[in-house]
Amino acid sequence: MKEFDTNYTIRNVKKALELIEKLAESREELTLPQLADSVSFTRNRTFRLLETLIEKGMVERDSVSGAYRLGASTVALGQKLAGTANLATHTKSELRRSADGSHLVSYAHPILEELARRHEEAVYMTVIKDNEVLFLNMVDCARPVKAEPLVGRKFPFFTNAAGKVMKAVDSWDLLERLCRREEGRGKQPDLDQLAIELQEIRATGVAVDHGGLGEGIISVAVAVRDYAGKVVGAITMLGPSFRMLAERVEQEIIPSLQEGAGVLSARFGYLPA
Repeated sequence: MKEFDTNYTIRNVKKALELIEKLAESREELTLPQLADSVSFTRNRTFRLLETLIEKGMVERDSVSGAYRLGASTVALGQKLAGTANLATHTKSELRRSADGSHLVSYAHPILEELARRHEEAVYMTVIKDNEVLFLNMVDCARPVKAEPLVGRKFPFFTNAAGKVMKAVDSWDLLERLCRREEGRGKQPDLDQLAIELQEIRATGVAVDHGGLGEGIISVAVAVRDYAGKVVGAITMLGPSFRMLAERVEQEIIPSLQEGAGVLSARFGYLPA
């Protein structure tokens, strides 16, 4: 029995990796039958493996079509690997393309590069994962003083501009419950102040946060939307407070982020009212 269990576990790990490879190779979302046939596994067992990968954020399932694509955690893992290994630029590009089934990173990256070049600050593509902000992809700046790279890290939504601009559209009752879960861990915000802040963010579509990601760090974020108007991510710029002065943020950075987010949203079919 022990030998059977060991072989069974190894087979499942192998099949799970094959599923990730198939999704990485495909330019389109794949259905359960397609995936099961591609790895020569039963649909029932394939479904169970996919559910496990979904739970870990490695795979996502479209709520309408039921088809599968790679998840945000896979992209973040690829980005961390690329940075750790100090790969060449062309290799990183290949990694992004192969790791992102939803095209969010591949569509966003040229926009991030332009924003980083224009303003000489670090720019991220961020998404909401399990009610936290996941810093998914980054284009860094060449300045000697900059924030610690955050690719692959998660933060409570209320601690930074990206989380606030993405969650501002949610109901306050839901957000209040999420915040109260952090009670006792030293992370719960001032709920009255947060409610006022989110109301302003809903009106302007822009969030600016001071110190939530570290002392002296300012983050600025603008939401990215899809064809249905759903927020799918946020373009976020980080920088030290001595460079991110209020006048510069208002007159230079916010307009640029709004322009970039508008271009990216248009790629996903969003048409402003």
